[in-house]
Amino acid sequence: MAAVPLEPVSAEQFDELVSAALDRVPPELADLMDNCVVLVEDRPPADAPDDLLGLYEGIPLTERGEFYSAVLPDRILIFREPILAICDTFDDVVEEVHITVVHEIAHHFGIDDERLHELGYA
Repeated sequence: MAAVPLEPVSAEQFDELVSAALDRVPPELADLMDNCVVLVEDRPPADAPDDLLGLYEGIPLTERGEFYSAVLPDRILIFREPILAICDTFDDVVEEVHITVVHEIAHHFGIDDERLHELGYA
């Protein structure tokens, strides 16, 4: 069966895909996430590469010490336009959103890009 070409994906549909990817995170890991919010933005910041799919901003759990308190939440940003630009089908979008969400959550846990590459999430 041939792949169905990618039709336009609305911002609302994309948000739902990110929510679904978050729902796929095992509960034992999701429960360990602390002071972190996941947001969807259309595109990366002006000072970042245009093809950046996601970004983790914050202090990884592995680097938080006893003085970590009263700080703004870490942010995981998922960028809609770059993800849609590299996908050919809706199934590709679903998979890429999942990979990107897992990749950025891993950074929250202190896992670096080299290890993520080894695990297939880079």
